[in-house]
Amino acid sequence: MSRNLILGLLPALALAACGTPQERCISRNTSEYRAVSSLLAEVEGNLARGYAWAEREVTHTIWTDCRYVVYDRDGDRYISYRPCLRDVTDTERYRVPIDPAAEERKRDNLAERKRALTASARQAVDACKAAYPEEG
Repeated sequence: MSRNLILGLLPALALAACGTPQERCISRNTSEYRAVSSLLAEVEGNLARGYAWAEREVTHTIWTDCRYVVYDRDGDRYISYRPCLRDVTDTERYRVPIDPAAEERKRDNLAERKRALTASARQAVDACKAAYPEEG
């Protein structure tokens, strides 16, 4: 679950790195609110589906073409290809059963945390807009 959270926040971090000063300020000061919102959406999706998603890395072997160097009688070097086996790692998504009662408690706790963070996030956004007004 933490890997998904990190992957989900990467676009926000990329935006924070290249956004306007106002966007960077808002991103910096609302990160916990956004994280809780993301987790709440995930839990609500789990409850709606009846299961959660998890990921695992699966390695399998495939046939592919491998490069190798061939020298002719004159010593000239040529690149050639031949079939070979290579290991490939894929990320596989699979269903995980959930405990609906535990998910509902988690949802309720996250919803309460989100409500508690809403006022401070709104204040932070207003403060950032006041500190870094955008032209246009």
